[in-house]
Amino acid sequence: MRDLTYPPIIATAKTAFRVLGQRIELTGDEQVPREGGVLLAFNHVSYLDFIYGGLAAHPSRRLVRFMAKKEIFDHPVGGPVMRSMHHIAVDRGEGLASFSEAVERLRAGEAVGIFPEATISRSFELKEFKTGAVRIAAAAGVPLMPVVLWGTQRMMTKGHPKDFSRGKSISITVGEPLHPTAETALEDNAELHRRMSEMLDKTIAAYPADEQPPGSWWLPARLGGSAPTLEEAERLDAAEKRERAARRAAKRRS
Repeated sequence: MRDLTYPPIIATAKTAFRVLGQRIELTGDEQVPREGGVLLAFNHVSYLDFIYGGLAAHPSRRLVRFMAKKEIFDHPVGGPVMRSMHHIAVDRGEGLASFSEAVERLRAGEAVGIFPEATISRSFELKEFKTGAVRIAAAAGVPLMPVVLWGTQRMMTKGHPKDFSRGKSISITVGEPLHPTAETALEDNAELHRRMSEMLDKTIAAYPADEQPPGSWWLPARLGGSAPTLEEAERLDAAEKRERAARRAAKRRS
């Protein structure tokens, strides 16, 4: 698989990180295998998680093929870029094609990235996980690596203005691999969630205290932040879905 655009895009992103004076703390990356299929599961707190998530595998010289919603691929600019980097389009109404493509890529020795929560968490806590990650890893017979991102939400996330001011810290933590099986998919999914919850707490605790003072909107409510709770975030997500459905219905009527 030829990659003409992915390497220069990575180089451009790294230049942007330096220009923004960002401090990127990457831990556990030595656990990412240097060859063979591997599925990386990420938490989802920002629209930029694709960009920073790929860094987890970069020291192992791997290019991560992310599974992303089809709407991004339909965009006149984003679509060609995503396809040029060989990412995988996910149609939420019909997920079998993307499931099969991910399994095929993994069996061919690729590194694939997935967001088990499917959508951004407004609470910055882990939402309920879909079972796709463990089922894909089991079907392909590859390790499943949990990865936690923190700090990306401070730049661009749901319900908050963009902020690309200088000097932000970004934390990326890679955990030990799981080896899911088809017979234990539900148990493996629960274990993945448990491990990533533990990793998230440790990553937040290690984050520079002066960058997340009590009351910070990007800090979970249970840790003294002003982010919505999981329950409040769920209500906001439901309201957003209703509004989106209403807009689509109005557009069809017009």
